[in-house]
Amino acid sequence: MNVRLDVMVSWSSGKDSALSLLRLREDARYNVVGLCTTHVDGWVPYQNTPLAIVEAQAARLGLPLAAIELPQVFPPNPVYQRCVVEGLKASGLAINAIAFGDLFHNGIAEYRRSYIEPAGWQCVFPLMGENTAALAAEILARGIRTRVVTVDTEQLDGNFCGAWYDADWIASLPPGIDRCGEHGEFHTLVTDMPGFSRPLDVVPREIDRSGRFHALRLDCPG
Repeated sequence: MNVRLDVMVSWSSGKDSALSLLRLREDARYNVVGLCTTHVDGWVPYQNTPLAIVEAQAARLGLPLAAIELPQVFPPNPVYQRCVVEGLKASGLAINAIAFGDLFHNGIAEYRRSYIEPAGWQCVFPLMGENTAALAAEILARGIRTRVVTVDTEQLDGNFCGAWYDADWIASLPPGIDRCGEHGEFHTLVTDMPGFSRPLDVVPREIDRSGRFHALRLDCPG
């Protein structure tokens, strides 16, 4: 008899982790038991999302969230790995596997396995190796509604920040920009998706254009 794996989803707050979650919930091999995210002083790196918004996402999905604090945005690898493993163990959830929304075969899978597997868990990559244009279309078709919350202005014009991630926005991307932003060109925040008890009512305030990474500042009233 096949045994379902109790899996925790690495949750960035964006579209790739949302699609990973939906696929896992449809797969009889897995039982999603929770989400995990890293943060620095209450902010999720890359998305630059307040932890309170990620907590609101988890609540709408009906899943516990393991919030793992990092000492800095880019800690040394041994520090990052120790924080993640210790944070997962401290969650109190019985897990067999951790799922990641990585897309490219660029060594990231091997890196994840290098510290996750010695801790006794499997790594699962629901989206790995798939065509990113097709994944972008699937995200829209499934009703995963997301907003572009950060843009790396060394790769993409900062004016792309703040828009909804929809078919028109994707079609407007310059050549060479990955449709899922897998090179770090942009990051997104999920405001609604299948499984949410109700949409996330985020209110945009302004776009911080003071640095390389332009970021949409949001309030989450409830």
